[in-house]
Amino acid sequence: MRADIVPGGVFPDYQLTDHTKTRRTLSELQGIDPMILILSRGHYCPKDHQQHLELAAHQAEVAVAYTRIVTIATDNILTVGEFRAAVGAQWTFLSDPGRKVQKDLDIQEYTDPHHDPMIPHTLVLAPGLVIHSVYNGYWFWGRPSVADLWRDLREVTRTCRPDWDLAAPGLREAWEAGDHSHHHPYPTGGTGT
Repeated sequence: MRADIVPGGVFPDYQLTDHTKTRRTLSELQGIDPMILILSRGHYCPKDHQQHLELAAHQAEVAVAYTRIVTIATDNILTVGEFRAAVGAQWTFLSDPGRKVQKDLDIQEYTDPHHDPMIPHTLVLAPGLVIHSVYNGYWFWGRPSVADLWRDLREVTRTCRPDWDLAAPGLREAWEAGDHSHHHPYPTGGTGT
């Protein structure tokens, strides 16, 4: 992995084609919310299927927590769509058959020249594509559990949502005075800060 892809760094704002054949940037998909980003081997990998099945079982919780999930795979658009359907995911899958992400991040899985996948990683990103945590999933136990993601996302949300604690000094007074800029949905289009 590239040396700058560490907690506190900013993840590159890649633009790729999604499962609906629409070009999307990561920042557009993230908006003002925390994001789980999965760099996937692809549809052929049973470990990737298992990880995605576990996330799909919790996607309702992720949605009500105003958190995004995005998967990037080296599969073509048709196969990315099949992968998404096979695991029951409702989030965006991005196709990178040209291996732009794999090459840029230096994460080629050289032990599998047949599929030429990325070394799988899962990242938790704060708004602005700021890296909170990076998990190397070459081995399945290196991938984050739902409990790991929950912990990471609690920390990220606590820092990016000024209304995390409604009892914080001044929040109620600002609300009652008509200033809702520090309460979700943040009218500034940002995170209220």
